[in-house]
Amino acid sequence: MAVNKMEKMTIIAASEKEEEILQAIQGLQTIEVKDFFHSNVDSSYIEKHFASTLLKEDPTQQKHFEAMLSEIQEALTFIERFSEKSSKKKRIKRQVLTLGSLEKKFDEPKISKYLREIAFLKNELTRLASTRKELVTKEKWLARWQYLDVVPKKNVLESSNLLLGSINAANQSLFLADLANVNSVYVEEIYHSQNHIYYSLLYLKNQTAEVAEVIAKYSFNEFNYPYDRLPKEAYQQNKEKLTALVEEEKQLKVKLSSYHAYLEELYLAEEMTYAFIHREAAKKHLLNTSYFFIMQGWIPVDEKNELLTVLQENRPKDELYIVFDLPTDDEIQLDIPVKLKNNSVVAPFEMLTEMYSLPKYDEIDPTPIMTPFYMVFFGMMVADIGYGLIMLVGALLALKLMVLPRGMKRFADFFLILSFPTIIWGFIYGSFFGATLPKVLFRIQLPFPILSTTEDVNTILILSVVFGFIQLLTGLMVNGIELTKRKRYLESISESFAWQGLLIGLVIVVLGMLIFSNDGFVTVGIVVAAISALSIIVVPIIQSKSKVKGLAKGLYGLYGLTGYIGDLVSYTRLMALGISGGSIAAAFNMLVEFMPPAARFTVGIVLIIALHALNLFLSLLSAYVHGARLQYVEFFGKFYTGGGRAFNPLKAEEKYMNIEKKSKVKD
Repeated sequence: MAVNKMEKMTIIAASEKEEEILQAIQGLQTIEVKDFFHSNVDSSYIEKHFASTLLKEDPTQQKHFEAMLSEIQEALTFIERFSEKSSKKKRIKRQVLTLGSLEKKFDEPKISKYLREIAFLKNELTRLASTRKELVTKEKWLARWQYLDVVPKKNVLESSNLLLGSINAANQSLFLADLANVNSVYVEEIYHSQNHIYYSLLYLKNQTAEVAEVIAKYSFNEFNYPYDRLPKEAYQQNKEKLTALVEEEKQLKVKLSSYHAYLEELYLAEEMTYAFIHREAAKKHLLNTSYFFIMQGWIPVDEKNELLTVLQENRPKDELYIVFDLPTDDEIQLDIPVKLKNNSVVAPFEMLTEMYSLPKYDEIDPTPIMTPFYMVFFGMMVADIGYGLIMLVGALLALKLMVLPRGMKRFADFFLILSFPTIIWGFIYGSFFGATLPKVLFRIQLPFPILSTTEDVNTILILSVVFGFIQLLTGLMVNGIELTKRKRYLESISESFAWQGLLIGLVIVVLGMLIFSNDGFVTVGIVVAAISALSIIVVPIIQSKSKVKGLAKGLYGLYGLTGYIGDLVSYTRLMALGISGGSIAAAFNMLVEFMPPAARFTVGIVLIIALHALNLFLSLLSAYVHGARLQYVEFFGKFYTGGGRAFNPLKAEEKYMNIEKKSKVKD
């Protein structure tokens, strides 16, 4: 239960085997490919003797798969948008497959055919939408002029002009009055909207100047009628075109909906295309020649045998050279990735460590040490049997009935484990959905609550501080052990063991004065605390060349005792959140109890479910956040630095399915 030990793997094989070997490695998902030319291997020999055979990077394949991925995603979005089954559509049911079985199902020519057909339908729908928009605009325009009973192009007179246009409705009376002053002008109102009035004007050509003066005065918006038929006929013809267009669009959508049956194939194709892209990206880190390639990568030690088995399964040993090397000190400091290795109980809590920072390769993994404390703290803050049972049942159903993405599965495992301390603390506090457990059941005296959230507040407060004190001592102990392993003995005293002695000494003094009333206890505590405090001051003096600076450093270090007091106060939130959550739940129950019987068993049922759901969410969120904060600030600060780089193996995207080394279902 620690940081997984890594070794550096080097593979040399014939160039034609590159794709096959990369596919096998990607299927294992346990090897991080190193950049050969940026590793600490001296490649000058290869560059000197094989310079003429070195191959330059070819991005063609990667660009091809990236373009295909974009087309697949556009096709999926398009099908899901226009599918007739959109009301019932659901994404592909998550599966567990091996990469090999997924690759066998991938038929690139068939997928390319689907993509061409879908792209054609998309272009057709786009064209129809554009045409439809034009026809709708034309329909609105013709609707205004459909009562015009002449065709301007066919009614051109030698002695008169026909003018069509519109003015602002506010100028109507003035416009008509001025036109009335011009002799022999015929004015007909064609259409009247809220803001504009549309007119046809018929006047003699020798009156053009007078009419032009009037229309300019009122900003008459003139336009030419483009059709050679009556507006009514053009309007009707436009409606027929629009109706035919809508029917054509409907038929295209029906045809497109048939591609709903191919959604699963397209989802699988998207997953496989991602895998191809990752594989092509990995090739950039290899050394490629015309005859062979060299690959380097990091592999967890416990995965070596499986890698060898897979690579040598269908390949003669003389076709492949593979060697494993221990990492150098420089690689440990600068390059090596970190992968945590813990049992099934501790592993879900790795995400808390990852959110803070992964340990360095040569640093202790804090997850196993943190896990029991986090479990106790979380349970103490939620502390309700009912809430714990909901967590337990919900997590179990999710894990048993669904194939979850790895991240979600880890969350489900996380809350499944945390449901048990939540239930245990629920029994300690005697709380079931905020209701108090009975003290007598079938004439049997029950011990609940062991701690009452109303009567034992001080006891719970002291218990919270005691738990915090134990965790702080644990953190200091881990720090001391780690410093001792690195032979930094004086630092282990001043930064760890002396602080433990000081804190324990002060606790002995408090116990001797307040609980046992024993002077011997007090004396022992003072002696232990004094020796420890003196060690904190003296060690920096020994380590420093300047004794004055060493003394100042020691005194300043001793001042850090105030920080420990603040740390202990932080743990009182365990009491505060546990009591507040239970009190809120009890208040919700009381609220429904005050309702009349008719309302209590109708609206009250819905209300109590909603209120408890809200309280459960807030309780879980608070416990999750504050529990993590206690680890990050109060605990990790005593011994943990972090700063490791996450292990990033060559693997699949796992967007729609989980890729396993061995499939758990029949392929």
